[in-house]
Parts: sequence; structure tokens; C-alpha cells
Amino acid sequence: MQMSDTRQINASPAEVYAALLDPDMLIKCVPGATEVTGSPEDGFEATVVQKVGPVKATFKGQVTMTDMVPDQSIKISGEGKGGAAGFAKGEADVKLVAKDGGTELSYDVEAKVGGKLAQLG
Repeated sequence: MQMSDTRQINASPAEVYAALLDPDMLIKCVPGATEVTGSPEDGFEATVVQKVGPVKATFKGQVTMTDMVPDQSIKISGEGKGGAAGFAKGEADVKLVAKDGGTELSYDVEAKVGGKLAQLG
């Protein structure tokens, strides 16, 4: 599955970049996230709860940040397992550009899911 989008954020590129590296901010941005710990240098560990139809799964996984260009771009890669419910893995290329007094954040994501959640859609 591939996704791309652009968002305008009312903050400077430096503020947006710092937020992408902050576990307290990441937990607010990832749907279903219940815990995010770690650091950009060592990677993050995350717990995410997802529900599709009758299947509810808790995924535990690792998130790493690479190709980091402060205030400009970052590559975010992650991989998680949800037991019998399946797995998810993917990566996002995130770019930040100063625009209209704020920041235009654009991303290209490639994700793969498998298991019961993938079967249900």
C-alpha cells in the first residue's frame, strides 16, 4: 500500500522537525498509539492498538529514523507484530519546506500488512 499527502502546519520547519523526534508528540500523532519510548538516535519502541471489524490487535514494534537532515527531511521506518492478527511494516520519506509563514510537510509512505487484519481490510 502506498500513500502520499501534503499538510500545511502553522509552525516553523525547526519546530515541526523537533516534534517528529519527540516521543510525546509521536504518541499524539499515531492513531491507536498507547506507548512510545526511546530516542531518535537509538530508535523508538511503540505499542499501537488497532481494530478492524471484529479483530482487535496490539502491535509492538520498532521505529528508526535515518537520512536525517535537520529542519528539512527524515526517513521513518517501522515494523511491528500483532501475534495472530498479523504484522505491519513500512517506511515514510518526510520532507519539510517553509511556506506561507509555516511549514509544508509532505510524505510518501510504503506500507505492508499481513495476517487477519489485512484479510479484513
